[in-house]
Amino acid sequence: MFITGLGTATPAHSYTQAQCWEELQAAPPFAALDRRARVILQRVLQHDNGIVSRSLALDSLTDVFAADPDSLHRRFALHAPRLAHQAGLQALEQAGMRPEEMDAVIISTCTGYLCPGLTSYVGESLGLRANIFALDLVGQGCGAALPNLRAAEALLLADGCKHVLSICVEVCSAAFYLDNDPGVLISTCLFGDGAGAAVLAREPAPAGRTVEWKGGGSLHNPGERDALRFDYQDGKLRNILTLRVPRLAARHAGLVLDQVLEDMGRSRGEIGTWILHAGGRKVIEALQDELELSAQDVRWSSDVLSQYGNMSSPSVYFTLKAALDEDAAGGTWWMSSFGAGFSCHGALLEVA
Repeated sequence: MFITGLGTATPAHSYTQAQCWEELQAAPPFAALDRRARVILQRVLQHDNGIVSRSLALDSLTDVFAADPDSLHRRFALHAPRLAHQAGLQALEQAGMRPEEMDAVIISTCTGYLCPGLTSYVGESLGLRANIFALDLVGQGCGAALPNLRAAEALLLADGCKHVLSICVEVCSAAFYLDNDPGVLISTCLFGDGAGAAVLAREPAPAGRTVEWKGGGSLHNPGERDALRFDYQDGKLRNILTLRVPRLAARHAGLVLDQVLEDMGRSRGEIGTWILHAGGRKVIEALQDELELSAQDVRWSSDVLSQYGNMSSPSVYFTLKAALDEDAAGGTWWMSSFGAGFSCHGALLEVA
């Protein structure tokens, strides 16, 4: 399988962490929080957590305080199809493909629910064929990009498809609100909105760089499910985010990497470029420790985190695109995503 086109999209408005802190202090819900909650918000937004700004599907930061269930759902229903369309269109244009040439479309999300799913709306707006195979994937959290791509690989290997459009889109701000729960507060300070897309094909692109998917693997650990997941309370998504996440992410990332390398008869020393989910500064630091990586090795993940925050599932598309746009050296690349479950996924790429 070859990645022949990549696209990314974010909302029109971007806000710095300093802007978020200033707006929060003046908001009536802030005064209703207990002292511990206010300290958490100040610490996360004012101290160095690797994030400078985030793109959010808000016309104004005051919109984040319209946090009733209906408002949050409307935010997702309005912006998720738009962002997915923009990223998908960009991927198609880079691949030099027409929408009607796609045989399948796979869209992943975890920050909202639509029925029919996002493939219905994005298929219509992009002009995909009416008989396209459309698959909506939900509930895989930040790690969803790699399972999405592995599903595309299976379709291509099965001879049913020649071209697949893969999209991950998250409107994380559709789960933003304020209460005294630390997981909710930290999530509101770390996550951003965005979409990533890739065109997958059996054959490489006729021009430009060649990105070949060589194989991947996954690891699921339900025993750690409660470390990172969404819950529903009072009609709203509530992010459960624990302090164990950075070490869990690093440990599982190492296990998946070693298993895939063993299965493929490869070694860590062959990997020259690392495409890792930008889950947060502490997550990236834990990955550096576990995988024995330098700051230079994780620079694309760190740059994506700084500019956009943790966008959940689309983040790894942004990191891959950044490395390609900066003309990272060809050779063996490792791509990894992880999240709810607790789950972790990885794949070897050969880039020329």
